[in-house]
Amino acid sequence: MSSAGRALPDVGLVVAARQGDQRALDDVVAASLPLVYNIVGRALRGHADVDDVVQETLVRVIRYLPALNDPAAYRSWLVAITIRQVRDWETRRRVALNRDAGLDVIHNVPDPASDFAGMTILRLGLTDQRREVAEATRWLDPDDQELLSLWWLEETGEITRNEVADALGLSPGHVAVRIHRMKEQIQSARGVVRALRARPGCPDLGAVTTEWDGIPSSLWRKRLARHVRDCAFCGRLGTTLLPIDRLLAGLPLLPLPAGLGAHLPHAAAPAAAAQAVAPPSPTPGPAAGPTPPGATDAGGGQSVVDLALNRPRGLVPSLAAGVAAAVLAITMAVVILPDEPSAPSWAAPPPAAPSAVVTPSVAPSPSARPSSKAPVAPVVSSARKGVGVWNFAGASQALANSKAGWYYTWGTQHPGISTPRGATFVPMIRSAENVTAAELARAKAAGPYLLTFNEPDMPEQANMTVEQALDLWPQLMATGSRLGSPAVAWGGPDPQGWLDRFMTGAEARGHRVDFITLHWFGADFTTAAAVAQLRQYLQAVYQRYRKPIWLTEFALIRFAGGGPQFPSQEQQAAFLTAATAMLGQLSYLQRYAWFGLPATDKDRSGLFSDGTEATVVGRAFQAAR
Repeated sequence: MSSAGRALPDVGLVVAARQGDQRALDDVVAASLPLVYNIVGRALRGHADVDDVVQETLVRVIRYLPALNDPAAYRSWLVAITIRQVRDWETRRRVALNRDAGLDVIHNVPDPASDFAGMTILRLGLTDQRREVAEATRWLDPDDQELLSLWWLEETGEITRNEVADALGLSPGHVAVRIHRMKEQIQSARGVVRALRARPGCPDLGAVTTEWDGIPSSLWRKRLARHVRDCAFCGRLGTTLLPIDRLLAGLPLLPLPAGLGAHLPHAAAPAAAAQAVAPPSPTPGPAAGPTPPGATDAGGGQSVVDLALNRPRGLVPSLAAGVAAAVLAITMAVVILPDEPSAPSWAAPPPAAPSAVVTPSVAPSPSARPSSKAPVAPVVSSARKGVGVWNFAGASQALANSKAGWYYTWGTQHPGISTPRGATFVPMIRSAENVTAAELARAKAAGPYLLTFNEPDMPEQANMTVEQALDLWPQLMATGSRLGSPAVAWGGPDPQGWLDRFMTGAEARGHRVDFITLHWFGADFTTAAAVAQLRQYLQAVYQRYRKPIWLTEFALIRFAGGGPQFPSQEQQAAFLTAATAMLGQLSYLQRYAWFGLPATDKDRSGLFSDGTEATVVGRAFQAAR
């Protein structure tokens, strides 16, 4: 789904900021702020110094951005800088504690309103087992809190395992071992949390906790977990625990506190938050560098760059004020669905169209420049959830209303279609004829991901031989983007199939393929059967290539003589709901995209008939994660 952290700046924006564009610099820093805040806040367990470490991180980003050699590596670089600042803070804290044991009162007590487990539960509305996972993180060893901050972001789709490894200065294999150990600690802590919350509780557990002071710690986790493991009553409580990876998949970043979120460009906090949290004073403190000229937000207040460079410590409102204020009604907000299934929201009547939205009467011309102002829209509900888009009347508003976290257009541009706030556009090099200098430059600027040859095994699509694709592949690698394999129409796991021969040839030539791209269309309109067939297909492909998968086209469509056949809208919606729930359980399935956004007499799997009128299938997609 989605938080602002999933909308980190694209390569073009980073390049502009490196070259001195002050507005671009402010946008880069603002887009980076949620990710930095989440890493620091969780690693420091909500310590009162979180705001200061966030500020020090952003100061270094501003100062050293011109020296960044590879703009496409901005996110990895940002995470590494953030972890370095966390470690520097920990070193300073330990020195102070060693110098004067009395400073323990100052340096070890978190801000009581800043406990990240509690704020995650409160501000993301976590329910049931997700709540237990958040509570269990309080029991981790101190040294694992830094790792937790990165692993949590990896599981929620914000960063990759390689970025975690780079930030920690470890090999991916070493990181995997450490994460496995940490997950075991969280799992045992979940059993402890559930046992302590049980009503009626275990009488023997009460005797074990007689001397416990009520504060979670690694020592007491081990003691209580030993009891849970050996106790028949407490042991039964943990038999229904779902896998941690499944519970965390798709969660957003923790929303910024209002005092920080108010400085995001073009983002307005609710009136309650604006009244509860006054903007920081412009009184300058010791500057870490020159304040960029004109670096103010649209309202004339401080920009994020100005805030980072010039904020004296203590001027950003405390996180307590952020919790007390209304949670920002911008892209960081999200609705978390309960763990137990309920009536699908697509079954309800569609909501009334917002009166403020004006839908164009005709489709924009493909050559028209996209509007620089993204449509007002519901929040993105999942960074994994995407949709294939082609232009039609009201396409931009329909895309925004879909709550998709990403989209693509089978090209390197999206003419006439505005990217909603919080969502991302992913370019594609569709066929051999698109491998040109101009198209590759546009794809690189739109990064960091690049989809490649669309159904090369189909004569009416890319229509390419394996050798043609392999010969052109080095030009795609030169963009520096993370590359998806060519998206075959079928036969992904088949030995000696098109994709198998391509992957074998890529390995022989030393070509890089970062993830597998697939299409799947089900001819069986029975929901359970269709979902099972889709899962089997994805599993077979993953077992063959052992790479992350993007499912970039899928729906129920039966291709037979006389044209495609579609199920009823209700059947399609039921499949979409069940399929997306299943996809959320697959750790290797990084993203999916429904086929597609427009709903016409020809494209009856579509989501919207115009900018605001969602079909039954469209309402199911809006509710999906």
